[in-house]
Parts: sequence; structure tokens; C-alpha cells
Amino acid sequence: MMRLAALLAAVLSLGAAPQPAPVALDALLAEAPAPTLDAYRLFTDQGARAPNAGLTPYALNTPLFSDHSEKSRFLFLPPGTQATYAATGAFAFPVGATLVKTFAYPADLRKPGDQVRFIETRLLIHKAQGWVALTYVWNPEQTQAVLKRAGARLPVSVMDHAGRPLTIDYAVPNTNQCKECHSLSGVLAPIGPKARNLNGDLAYGSRRENQLSHWTKTGLLAGAPAPRATPRTAVWNDPAEPLADRARAYLDANCGHCHNPEGMASNSGLFLHLEETDPANLGVRRRPVAAGRGSGGLEFDIDPGRPETSILLHRMKSREPGVMMPELGRSLVDEQGVALIADYLRSLPASR
Repeated sequence: MMRLAALLAAVLSLGAAPQPAPVALDALLAEAPAPTLDAYRLFTDQGARAPNAGLTPYALNTPLFSDHSEKSRFLFLPPGTQATYAATGAFAFPVGATLVKTFAYPADLRKPGDQVRFIETRLLIHKAQGWVALTYVWNPEQTQAVLKRAGARLPVSVMDHAGRPLTIDYAVPNTNQCKECHSLSGVLAPIGPKARNLNGDLAYGSRRENQLSHWTKTGLLAGAPAPRATPRTAVWNDPAEPLADRARAYLDANCGHCHNPEGMASNSGLFLHLEETDPANLGVRRRPVAAGRGSGGLEFDIDPGRPETSILLHRMKSREPGVMMPELGRSLVDEQGVALIADYLRSLPASR
């Protein structure tokens, strides 16, 4: 009987699909980065469309505008480890944790799921000595992504939301530029995976679930309260949400990573992260520390009730180096974002 059972198991195993090799944790933690993305085995297919076991998708309620690119995000945690909840700031992640973000464009921005071209995949890896940022650029054949420490400029041609041809001068950041946005008190750190950014629903297979609940249920996150007791970032383009909440969410995502007391723009005194509540620190009737051509001859960062005389909006509408804000991550003006912030500034009570 035992021999028959063993024989049956052997026959069944012949017909079973081979299991993909697990994520290469040793490669993620190695001192030298892998020259190609596939060495980490984060995905099971050549084109990185199928995440390996151990990768969990996630999304932010309000993401950074990056020249209309679509982004897919995944979290990998080493087996048996967890992230630790924090009410403010990014969660604490164990060594080996890896944040994976791919930037991509469809052929037509009105059809985000069709004819998608991957541009780059960024990794943020928590090694024993701290976080390390790596960028891998995809080849035209979409078969391999190669490490690019020095960054790159890539022309991207799409149809825009109005059905017109649009060419984007897409900038892949170099290592130092990654540090500029992901710096907290001079130390490289994650900025996206915070409780308030993840307190929203995401599709997991055929059903949607709150991300914090899902992470807790699947053992990825320890110490999180129920979502209703957790801070939440508004969805910037959801008209059902209050205008002020949407505008603050947009400024937090696009400006707050630098404009906060620990960020690269801390010396400006202009703090646009969501936790800031002081109107002066938020720029209301505030004169900039260093006036120059970036001010456009205007007096206040935010002139309440007057978007047309607010430096903040002037810099958002610019594409000129040294004037435009944010200064990294975009070459185009986010017209929807500009309209949102203009409406918000117009809604603020004008000073007499």
C-alpha cells in the first residue's frame, strides 16, 4: 500500500507545474546591487508583470504627479517578518523589506490598461546599514531592466487625455536625486507607506479591502488599530471629499516630502506636509526666506483668496528650471493639480 501511494504521488508530481524560485533575499541584501532586475526574482515572468510569492500590491490615496505616468507598487517582506504600525510617518520595516515601484505609460492616457510600456522600476531596499535606492530602466523590447545609477532621459510618446499626441521628456533620477526626495534629516527613508496613505481600499483578486486591514489580516503589519481609528489622506481627485482636504493631500504628496522640518527644504520654513497646522508655516501671508526669480515678483507664498498672486501656484505652473516646483519628477505642468490648488487658494478668506 505504501509503495502504491508513493508511486501515485510521483505520477501526480510529474503533471504538476513547477513552482517558481522564491524572491532572492540574498541578492537584495548583497553589498553590490544586481546589474539587472530579474536577478532578485521579484517577478516570475521576464517582463515583470507577474509578482512572485511574498509580494503584496499597495497604492497611495494621493500619489505624486510624475508626468502622467502610471505606477504599480509592491511590498516584499522576508518570510516570518512584519512591518510595525506608526500613526505618523512611515512604518518601521525589517531588514530585507523591499519597496518596488514601476513607472509605465499606456499608448493612450485615456486607456490606462492598454499597450502599457514599462519605463523604469525603482527599488528601496532595507539593508543592515540602512535603506538603499536603486533604479532599473527597461529596454525597448520590455524583456529586461538594467541598473542605471547615473539616471537617464527617455522620450515617451503617448496620446494625451484630449486625444492629442504628447511627447514627454521623461527623467529617470540618479542616485543623488533619489536621496533628495527620500531624505529625512539626511537619512534615506521611505515616504509613501504611511498609515494615512494606505487607509483606503484596493482590489485583491476579485474583492476590494482596506489595505491596512489586509496587511494586518495577512500578517504583514503589527500593531495597527482599525481603519476608522487611523489617520487618512484624502483622495485628491475625488470631488465628494472636501476641497481643503483634497488640496492638502495634493500638496503633501507633491511638496511635503521636501517641505517638512526633516526634509531637504526644511531651511525654507515652508512646511506642506499634512501634519502641519500653523497657517504661517503653510505659507499663508508668508514672505519667502530667499526671494528671487522663483518668486515671480510676487510677495507671499500663499496670498489667501488670490491664487494669481501666490508664489506657490506660480511655481506649480512653471516649467522653467530654478522656478518650477516640484523641481524633480516632472517636466510637464499638472493642469488638474494647478486647478485644484487655485480653487483652494481662492477659497481661503482674503486678508484685509
